[in-house]
Amino acid sequence: MKYARIVRLFADKLHLSYEDALGFFYDSETYRLISNGVADMHCLSDEYLADELLMEWNEQRRNSESNGCRDIHFDN
Repeated sequence: MKYARIVRLFADKLHLSYEDALGFFYDSETYRLISNGVADMHCLSDEYLADELLMEWNEQRRNSESNGCRDIHFDN
């Protein structure tokens, strides 16, 4: 249940769908650290871990923008 609470908080912060937030979560370094019990991260608050996930999201966005990657938008 902890993962679900973290993902919900993260999704709410970024106004993402739950599915998109869940996909990002399971591919994240934050998830890897929690699931491997590194530094007892699973003991930290849901809010703190959602903020860690948000920082990871922002870092990935900065890296992709600095590499010239942009979001792709399709016109219907």
